[in-house]
Amino acid sequence: MHRRVVVVAYPGAQILDIAGPVEVFDTAHRLLNRPGTGYRIEFVSPVSPLVRTCSGVTIGAASLETGDGPIDTLLVPGGWGLHEALANRELVSWIGRAAGRSRRVASVCGGAFLLAEAGLLTGRRATTHWAFSAEMARRYPEVIVDPEPIFIWDGPYITSAGVSTGIDMSLALVEDDHGAEFALEVARYLVVFFKRHGGQSQFSDVLDAQLAEFAPIRTAQEWILDQLTHPLLVAEVAERAKMSPRNFARVFRREVGMTPGHYIERARISRSRGLLETTDLPVTAVARRCGFPTVETFLRAFTKVLGTTPTEYRHRFQTLGAGGLVVDWERVD
Repeated sequence: MHRRVVVVAYPGAQILDIAGPVEVFDTAHRLLNRPGTGYRIEFVSPVSPLVRTCSGVTIGAASLETGDGPIDTLLVPGGWGLHEALANRELVSWIGRAAGRSRRVASVCGGAFLLAEAGLLTGRRATTHWAFSAEMARRYPEVIVDPEPIFIWDGPYITSAGVSTGIDMSLALVEDDHGAEFALEVARYLVVFFKRHGGQSQFSDVLDAQLAEFAPIRTAQEWILDQLTHPLLVAEVAERAKMSPRNFARVFRREVGMTPGHYIERARISRSRGLLETTDLPVTAVARRCGFPTVETFLRAFTKVLGTTPTEYRHRFQTLGAGGLVVDWERVD
C-alpha cells in the first residue's frame, strides 16, 4: 500500500519548501519500483483548483476536504504568504484536525508557525528558518524553539529550517521508512552529495562562504580563509581590518551573522570537510591542517556542528560516491 503524503499549498507558499520534499518522495517512489511500497502525493489547499506560490509558480490542488481520511505524512510549507495563512482559521483548524489522523507531521521553514498556531507544538522542540526563530519564540512561548539544527524530530512532529533543509528532512523520513542505504541512493540520485543529519547547523558552508559587503570585514574574512592553518586571535584579525577589537567584533557580527570566533571555527570545519572528502589523511593530520590546536578540539567542534564524527562523515561520503544506479524506467509507475 502506498504511503499517502498530503501537501498543504496556500497562496504565497514557497515553491522550494514544497518541491524539495515532493521530489524526494517522488524519486523514492520511482526507485523503490515495487508495487505498493512507494508514496502517493496529494496537494490540498483552501484555494483550489490553482494555487499561486510566492514565486509565481502555480500548483494544482484539491480542496481541503479531499484530504480527509488517514494520512501517512502531512507536509506544511512556509512562504511569504505565511502571515495571511496564519490568519486563515479554516486552514489552521484543518491542519490541527488532519494532524490527528496523520502518522507524522512535517513542516519546512515557516510552516512550523502553522503547526504552532494549530497547537501542535506545545511543549515540544521545534525549529524554523534562523531569520524567523526569534519571532516564533516570542509568538509561541509554549514551544521550545531551537534555531540551530536543520531539522528537529520530536514525537510525530518534524520541523525543518529554511527552504532547502526540507530535502534533508524528507530524506530522513525516507530513511525511517526504508533504511539508510536506500535513503542514500535517493540522495545520490538527486545529486545531494551528503545526507545531512538533523543536528547539523543551519549555518551551512554556503552561508559561511558569503563575504560581507563592508570592505574591512570582507578583507578580514578573506585573510581568515587564507590563514586557517595558523592560530588566529580576534585581535589579530581586527588589526587586519584596521579596527579596534571591540568595534570589529560588533560590526563583524552585524555583517556576517556570527561572532568572529564562531566564523573561524566554521571555516576550519569547512576546510576539514573538503580534506575528509578528497584525501586519505588521518584525522589527526586533518585537524592539524585546519588549525585546530588538538585533535580532541577538532572532534568536539566537528561533532557539534555536523552531528557526526569526522570518521563517520568520511564513511558516508565515500558510500555516496561508490557504485552506480540503474533504473528500469519501463517498470516505474
